Amino acid sequence: MQPGKQLSTSIDATVPTAARMYDHYLGGKDNYAADRAACEELDKVVPSTRALALNNRRFLQRVVRTLAAEYGIRQFLDHGSGLPTQDNVHQVAQQVDPSSRVVYVDNDPMVLVHGRALLEQNERTAVIHADMRDTDAIFSHPDTKRLIDFTQPVAVLFNSVFHCIPDSESDGPLAVARRVARPLVPGSYMVMCQLVSEDAEVRDFVTGFMDQATQGHWGRVRQENDVAEWFEGMDVLEPGLVEVSTWRPDSEVVPRQLTQEWIEFGGVGRIR
Repeated sequence: MQPGKQLSTSIDATVPTAARMYDHYLGGKDNYAADRAACEELDKVVPSTRALALNNRRFLQRVVRTLAAEYGIRQFLDHGSGLPTQDNVHQVAQQVDPSSRVVYVDNDPMVLVHGRALLEQNERTAVIHADMRDTDAIFSHPDTKRLIDFTQPVAVLFNSVFHCIPDSESDGPLAVARRVARPLVPGSYMVMCQLVSEDAEVRDFVTGFMDQATQGHWGRVRQENDVAEWFEGMDVLEPGLVEVSTWRPDSEVVPRQLTQEWIEFGGVGRIR
C-alpha cells in the first residue's frame, strides 16, 4: 500500500461498511439504516450470513483463548478488528493472563471512536487507525511499539477481513500475509480466514453486491485453495484449514454452519 495514504476520519451513515454490517449481524447497536438495509438484501441470496458471523466470532474467541492458554501467547495484533462487542480479543486474552497486550487495527473511523472510548482504562490495549495493508505504518506506530515486542512470539489476526481487499501483487491478501509474516520470530502465529464459496454464482453475486454497497471498499469472495496459499511455509495447527465452526469446538453441541452457499474458511499457522 502507498505509504502515508490519507484515511478518512469522517463517518458517512449513508454508505454501508463491512464493520457496521458485521456489528448488525452480531446484534450490536453501532450501525445505521444503510447497513441494515444492505444486510437485508444480502440475506435474500445468502441467508446463512448471520449464523456465519456469529460462528466466526466464536472462532475468534476460541483461537485467542487457545493461543493464550495452550501456546503461551501474550501479545496480539488484530487487523481489521471491527466494532467492539462482547468478549473482544483483549478480554479473552487478559482472562488468561492480565498482562496480555493487544493492538487493534482498523481503517473505519467509527471503530476508532468506539474502540478508544472502550479502552481508555486499559493501558495494555490500544486501537490504531490504519489500513491493514500498510504494514510499515502499523508496525512502526507508537502504540504498536509500546505494546508489541517483535523479538518475542506474537499472534497476528486477520479474522474475516481479507475478503475486504482486492487482489494485488503488492497489496492483496497473499502479499500482505507474506509481508507481515516476514519479521515475526519462530513460534509466532497467524490467524487467517475469509468468506469462501465453491459456487461461482454466489461468489460473483456477493462480490458485486458488496463492492457496490460499500462503494469499492471490498475485495472478493474467494475459494478454499486461495486461502490455503496464504499458509504456505507455515505449520498449520490441527485440525488444519476448515470451516471455522469446526475449529476446536468447545463441545460437540456448539452451533455449526449448516448451510453451504458460502462459509468462513481458514485456520492458524505457526511461523517456523
